[in-house]
Amino acid sequence: MSISKVTLRRRPIKNDMESLYLDFYPAIRNPETMEMSRREYLGVYIYLHPKNEVEREYNNEMLLKAEAIRSIRVQSIINEEYGFLDKHKMKGDFLAYFSEMSKTKDQKWLRVYDHFYKFVNGKCTFGDVNVDLCRKFRSYLLNANQLNRPKHKIARNSAAGYFSTFRGLLKIAYRDKRIKENVNDFLEKIEYEDVRKEYLTHDEVKLLANTPCDIPVLKNASLFSCLTGLRISDILNLTWDEIVLGADNGYCLRLRTEKTETETTLPISFEALELCGERGKGKVFKGLQRFMTQYPLKNWLKKAGITKNITYHCFRHTFATLQIALGTDIYTVSKMLTHKNVSTTQVYAELVSEKKRESANKISLK
Repeated sequence: MSISKVTLRRRPIKNDMESLYLDFYPAIRNPETMEMSRREYLGVYIYLHPKNEVEREYNNEMLLKAEAIRSIRVQSIINEEYGFLDKHKMKGDFLAYFSEMSKTKDQKWLRVYDHFYKFVNGKCTFGDVNVDLCRKFRSYLLNANQLNRPKHKIARNSAAGYFSTFRGLLKIAYRDKRIKENVNDFLEKIEYEDVRKEYLTHDEVKLLANTPCDIPVLKNASLFSCLTGLRISDILNLTWDEIVLGADNGYCLRLRTEKTETETTLPISFEALELCGERGKGKVFKGLQRFMTQYPLKNWLKKAGITKNITYHCFRHTFATLQIALGTDIYTVSKMLTHKNVSTTQVYAELVSEKKRESANKISLK
């Protein structure tokens, strides 16, 4: 394969200026568009007839810059890297890419998309995505108000989660060669604040199970979460095809979790299976809607006399803390929660005061 010769050339333009461009010979082919290319205009201009020392010095600096670009292009051609030809990619709609990507992810991605859309006023190309823009979006998340509650600021941990999701998008865009720079290398994450993880005690779970709920499917799905540790996103999507009989004659969930996109097999108890109702087709918890996890859930908890600030996600905390309190090892709990690292599960062990007390009494001087 012959290597193209890359020559820096000039073309006179108006106002007594020259435009600098690179001339490729023979022409090189863009591997994506398959079009042949001979010229690349650099957007660099010099004085055609410099009148003084300042203009001559300016010309020298611009020529050095253009020569540096020429050298980079030669190296790129040798390595068969033709990304510099794809300038049309930089003009592509980053928001459209973000929107399509969000449709394949969980609810949080859509929320982050809505915030980013607002931040850029509905217009952003791939070429606009740089370190400065991303840092400004980070600042925006730390100071902006919620979209559905305009008088309330985004909570610190929500902002941390949103920015983590956004950085995940940048990683995918870089992998897909939609952006040239791995912007994440220059971004600081938003640190999470330690917050109290609320959960129900064993007695409170029993109390809730014995309390009528105005929406039966909400009750069954909530108790199912307490017994399995599944997130609301996975429970909303759970289908009967994902509940199968295991080799040990017990039932299992075979699913791909929405948040971590992890393929997993999770054993479930017969009590958990009973909460699913009569076996059918399609969704297990038919009629369950995300809005039910707000005021309807709070009303049910209030009816049960539970005054803790319990959200639906707290049922996942409940599963984890009760498992650890009842002696299940943290590695097994981590697998049941589909955590990628056991360190993520460790926080639940900190919540179980009974285990701390047991540990404190193990060493005795008597």
